[in-house]
Amino acid sequence: MASLRSKEKRFGFGILASYLAHTAIFWGYPFVWMVMLAFSRWRFVGKPSFVGFANFIRIFQDSNFIRVALNTLNFLAYLIPMLLFSSLLFAIALSKMRYFKTFVVMSFLVANVSSGVAYSIMFSNLFAVNGPVNRLVYSLFGFTIPWFNHPQLAIFSICLIVTWKFIGYYGMIIYAGLQSIPTSVFEAARMDGASNWKIFWTITLPLLNPSLITVTVFATTLTFGIFTEPYMITGGGPMMRTTTFLIYMYDTAFRRINPSYATVVAITAAAMSFSLVMIIRRIFEREVAFV
Repeated sequence: MASLRSKEKRFGFGILASYLAHTAIFWGYPFVWMVMLAFSRWRFVGKPSFVGFANFIRIFQDSNFIRVALNTLNFLAYLIPMLLFSSLLFAIALSKMRYFKTFVVMSFLVANVSSGVAYSIMFSNLFAVNGPVNRLVYSLFGFTIPWFNHPQLAIFSICLIVTWKFIGYYGMIIYAGLQSIPTSVFEAARMDGASNWKIFWTITLPLLNPSLITVTVFATTLTFGIFTEPYMITGGGPMMRTTTFLIYMYDTAFRRINPSYATVVAITAAAMSFSLVMIIRRIFEREVAFV
């Protein structure tokens, strides 16, 4: 029996060996190197020099970092309502469809797997000063819209593009939540004389709380990780108003040749994202039970 147990242990550790090696190489080593960079100064050459908490102190004195944090809050103010509203509409419309449902879902999910560079170029041409959208607006109303030249319009336009990409994916999450609500709940409400609007506000939305919170959390983490769209379309402008944390990290690490400070920016941004997600869950998340 002892020999059998020993063979089973060796077999178990043999199966786990590849996973443990992968974790150590691709997770453990980068994590240790990140901690070393955060407390040191390094310029891609030579040995890192220990500077203690100097990088963390600098971040509170960095006006560019504060600008990027405010930009992220601005993105959140646009993106979360846009994604929630459009995904909810998509899910409700999908639940009412009887035919071609799979085709519609796949059509929207194509955007989610599309190349970020490709559709960023496409939308930058569509919303250009002399692009098709502005030509249509000018022919109808006699003026053009500076989609990517005005700070607030640039943020709004990028959020529109991101919403277009994720409406299908997030809509399917809410659609799954709709499908999980028992039809008997709606039937009982209609028998009591409740209108469709009252059913939506007092039954559907509260029971969709887990799905809506999931979409909100995903949208929050997505906002902290936006890179391709603003980098390709506006380059972080105008006036740094579309510069996101990832763009700032990239510029700091590879243009200003300061990967140590870029690491601290990444750690701070991750902490902010995690804290905001916890606050959202604590305030808005509710336990839902179907009785």
